[in-house]
Amino acid sequence: MKNRYSDGVVTPQALEARHSIAQQLRDTRHSLHLTQEAVAERAGTKKSNISRMESGKYNPSLDFLVKVADSMGKKIEIQVN
Repeated sequence: MKNRYSDGVVTPQALEARHSIAQQLRDTRHSLHLTQEAVAERAGTKKSNISRMESGKYNPSLDFLVKVADSMGKKIEIQVN
């Protein structure tokens, strides 16, 4: 099996974006004093999915990210710089 992180399949830019989004959602959850379990319940998913997404090692779909943000009363905004 290929190591997606060291063989260039996942670019450094993609990893940086993934980690940034995960950090923003984790920080939002913390600021709202919500547990991963609470966010998962609100979003209609499992706690393990929230945990994997927050770790930055999972490549969630845009739809999943929108659902998680919405469960915390937030929006996903994408900027191309």
